[in-house]
Amino acid sequence: MENILPWFVLKSVPGIGNHLFKRLIACFNSPENVFEASGKDLIEVKGITPRLITAIRHHKIRDPVKKDFDLVMKKGYKIITLADRDYPPLLLQIPDPPPFLYVFGCLKGSFRNIAVVGSRNATDYGISTTRRLCRDLALLKMTIVSGMAIGIDSAAHQGALMGKGNTIAVLGSGLEIVYPAENRKLFHRIAENGAVISEFPLLTEPEPHNFPIRNRIISGMSLGTVVVEATKRSGSLITARLSAEQNREVFAIPGSIHSFKSTGTHTLIKQGAKLVEHAQDIMEELSYMIEAPHEKDKTSHELIERTSRLSSEESLVFEAIGAYPVHIDDLARTLSIKPGKLSSILLQLELKGMLHQSPGKLFSRAAME
Repeated sequence: MENILPWFVLKSVPGIGNHLFKRLIACFNSPENVFEASGKDLIEVKGITPRLITAIRHHKIRDPVKKDFDLVMKKGYKIITLADRDYPPLLLQIPDPPPFLYVFGCLKGSFRNIAVVGSRNATDYGISTTRRLCRDLALLKMTIVSGMAIGIDSAAHQGALMGKGNTIAVLGSGLEIVYPAENRKLFHRIAENGAVISEFPLLTEPEPHNFPIRNRIISGMSLGTVVVEATKRSGSLITARLSAEQNREVFAIPGSIHSFKSTGTHTLIKQGAKLVEHAQDIMEELSYMIEAPHEKDKTSHELIERTSRLSSEESLVFEAIGAYPVHIDDLARTLSIKPGKLSSILLQLELKGMLHQSPGKLFSRAAME
């Protein structure tokens, strides 16, 4: 594991949130380079003020941060940063990805992720339907992402394990605070067959405001979100909304028209979410995003070979673009690159066959032939 202490230190600088952290890494590649950068270079980054430059220059590691770091080392947890190959590739595309993730288990940078969320007070129908769906998705080599809550979340993880597949739990607490406590056994089973992750320091309690924050990770690292048994005021609808805002797919499993526990899912269907009866409904919707297993290794090898020939600036821009189209203005804001220079880099990437431009100045990665 790389020297991660500077990541902890930069994250603890007052005034540097996830958006700004992402811009700084995009410009300077590492926290060490940020701390060594001149004031002239730092002020060029959107959102950096003279006061923040002073804070960066004079910031010292605080005791709680040092204790958290020391505990990570003692317990043997992994830290996956924005610069790591195993950082979830889809999560990199959201505006405010966590600078790093605390990981218990093995996070492989999976792309074939599908989020499944729903009610904590689920019915037998909701539990059995979720387990069967996630088992079938796992058999189709999809990784199930959920929040390890009681109810639908737990059933989603259990279904993935039944299908002998991978599953990822995203916590609203630190990894040292297993919540809910009755899921401790499931916590360890998930880590053995995937990963339990969090962006919160290890000893963070499961405060209510943490859960909407973690929901953006559940949706952000997934190709789409499936909602099962959600009322009109369910927190699962927050995840569905975030999924739509992140330009991901939204799916919903219908329930009884007489059950208030499915009023939220039925509302999603009325608003355009795809109705799901079987795993194949999801696979068909995502088919254009998912390659056949025998093609994946070939594509990955070719991608590594082609990206190795890019300049550092071209690599930076290419890594910021995923399979979903992104507008040039959004890229410019994310990377803090002047539009003229960015247009030139994008053109070079197009000429090299790395990018595809759609009408309206939208860019996505070109298919590997």
